[in-house]
Amino acid sequence: MKVIVIVPAYNEALNIEKTIEDLQKNAKEYDYVIINDCSKDQTKEVCQKNQFHVISLPINYGLTSGIQIGMKYAKEKDYDIAIQFDGDGQHSARYIKELVKGIEKENYDVVIGSRFVTSKKPMSIRMLGSNIIQLAIKVVTGKTIKDPTSGMRAYNRKAIEEFVKNSSLTPEPDTLVYMLKKQMKIKEIQVEMTEREFGESYFDAFKSIEYMLSMMFSIIFIRAFTRKGKKGGK
Repeated sequence: MKVIVIVPAYNEALNIEKTIEDLQKNAKEYDYVIINDCSKDQTKEVCQKNQFHVISLPINYGLTSGIQIGMKYAKEKDYDIAIQFDGDGQHSARYIKELVKGIEKENYDVVIGSRFVTSKKPMSIRMLGSNIIQLAIKVVTGKTIKDPTSGMRAYNRKAIEEFVKNSSLTPEPDTLVYMLKKQMKIKEIQVEMTEREFGESYFDAFKSIEYMLSMMFSIIFIRAFTRKGKKGGK
């Protein structure tokens, strides 16, 4: 199967080399593309210096548009699997083969790299928000997603196609609800993630609460009414 790793990057000049080195060491059999979202730092220059495969956007569109562009690229280039993989160094490429296996060998439509399949969630405002989102997904779909906010996911052709034809889909938990409603099969595998080494996370306490409320609204009042697909997502 043809596999591509989509790496969204915004102001990741200090992290992007380490991220791509990890991919080239632990997932070298797979292609990758960096979606540089008009970074204000030297991300573009670092990518060019290292001859990384990068698409640099002319303006800052945001994470959702970056992933959408990556999915369109995956479809245009006829990839079977697209992997969403953060550019900040928090994800580990050594788990990518397991994500691919879940689709290629086990016939799942989406495979999530989850921090909490076998590990417990720490006590924090962000994890409280994760628990509330998890509960909302359970109420709406009847399915349990233990790490709904994980940004490390693999999508098969059907899921890629959904991103391409539906511009409202985001790399966020509400899209998992949409895909479950479409009868797609989703699996979580246990992974470990690290804290970013350089730069600052977008989420502070206020942003975490704002994000949780936004996801709750989308899950309950928008994605809950997604028209059901046929069994197996076909």
